[in-house]
Order: sequence, then structure tokens, then C-alpha cells
Amino acid sequence: MNRRRFLTITAAATAGLAAPAALAGPKRVWTGIALGARASIRLDHPYAGAIAARAAAEIARLEGIFSLFRADSALSRLNAEGRLDAPPPELLQCLTLAGAVHRASSGAFDPTVQPLWALWAERAAAGTRPTLAELAAVRDLGGWDDLRLDEAAITMAPGMGLTLNGIAQGFIGDRVAALLAAEGLTDILIDTGEFVALGQMPGGGAWPVRLAQGGATDISNRALATSAPTGTVFDQDGRYGHILDPRTGEPAPARWTGISITAPSAALADALSTGSCLMAGRPEIDTMAAEFGATCVSAVPA
Repeated sequence: MNRRRFLTITAAATAGLAAPAALAGPKRVWTGIALGARASIRLDHPYAGAIAARAAAEIARLEGIFSLFRADSALSRLNAEGRLDAPPPELLQCLTLAGAVHRASSGAFDPTVQPLWALWAERAAAGTRPTLAELAAVRDLGGWDDLRLDEAAITMAPGMGLTLNGIAQGFIGDRVAALLAAEGLTDILIDTGEFVALGQMPGGGAWPVRLAQGGATDISNRALATSAPTGTVFDQDGRYGHILDPRTGEPAPARWTGISITAPSAALADALSTGSCLMAGRPEIDTMAAEFGATCVSAVPA
């Protein structure tokens, strides 16, 4: 979960919030590392320091569930052992949402591509690409239909693995937004690569967000995510993008420069934009998004 280079959280307190005069003061800025990236939390609140600390602790706690780079995370232990007893509820919630998008995308969005991702990364490091036989062998290890999950345990077939890079950072953004809202902050913009916007920006109005593929859109009480097939690549020549089609094992065709989706949650926007990169046309993207009350605000052909 280190594909993001920077994380920022900006939030302001409810207008008219009662606070002791001695606690009033300038915005509090916290900087550190979160989700494997440099992070900044800027809060305009009389108890900003304590709230920033709680937000940072929540991010760290959720990293302990979703990170692929921490051997002790719940996800890493599931991948290593093929089973996770009494899984954290957040992991179940994230996977349940992933399953809904998997079905709506006709299998295009599939967190079980992690073994394929590892194969592509290994071959690219050696200056080659996987053979068709290697791709077929990894795909035969199992897919989404071979995953079982409930409150007692999550299990999967031997050799399978999960990556939640296409949904978990949005999920974490949603959880941090909920934490800040519960603390009395109403005007919030969270950028984890996906955006969560509540309330309005300083000075009024919806939050303007620049789209990676050009242009901008305004969002309020909504989330936005952008995915691009070649936003991250395996090889130095930029031929093989990081979004893999579970149905073929191949990188997403270079049909799109980028696709941006707004949705009720960042986790949902993240998953939908990722799955959309594997779709052939805008009508297919719009149909899938509409199932979740989401909207494709930009889909730029390559």
C-alpha cells in the first residue's frame, strides 16, 4: 500500500463550536508517515493536537489490517497462511464491498490478482515478461469464487493471495473522515490518493479537486478516485501497467489515460475506478457506477 506519495488531511471545526478562549489558536499541523507515504494533518479545532494524534493512531491501526508491507498485518498473515481466524471487522467490510464491485464489474475488479502482480513484478525485474503458461498456472491457483469469508474465518485455496491496493486506501480515508466528523469537524478534505470531502472549503463552496488526466471537479459530502492503467508500471519502458485483468492475467489494455469516479465513499470510488480501467467503453462504466449511486466524471481515451 505504498503507491501514494503523499497523504493530506484538512479539517475545520463546526461553526460556533464552544471552546475555552485559552485553547483558541492557529491551525495544528501534524506531519509523519501514513500508508507508506509522507502525511500531513491540518486541523482548525481547539483540541487539534489530541484529534490529530487520534487520527494518526487510527491510520496506523488500519495499516495493521491492510498493509502488504507489514508481515504482521492481518492481510499479510492471511496471504501467508491461507486462513485468518476471527478476522477484523474492517477487513470483512472491505472484502464484502470488493465482492459487490467484483460482481458488478463482471469479474474485472478482483483482489485475488496478488499472485499475478507478484509474477509480473518478478519477471519485470529480470527484464522479461511472464509466459502464457506461467500466467495460466497462476490463474489456476484460484480466484474470487475460491475465497470464503465470515466472522469466524477467511480462507482461500493454497497459493492464492489478496491485494487491497485498489480499495483499502479509500476505505481508510472514509474511516478517518468518520473519526474527524465524530470529533465535531464538519469541513473536511482527505487526500489518500482518493479524496473524501465533507462540508465546504474555507471561504465557502464545494471542494475543487484537480483531475490527474486534466480538468477539475467540485465535490462535497462525496468521494472521488482516479485510476490509470499506466499510472504505475512494472517495467522501465512503461509497457506493462499495474492494473491486471484477472480473466487473462495481462495488464489492462491502454484504452484509457485515466478514469475518475465520484461515489458515496472513497472505498467504493477507488474500486469502481480500478475496475473501469478494464472496461471497453463508457456505457459499460456508467452502468456499473449507477448500480452504486456513483458517477463517472471523466474517462479520457488513450
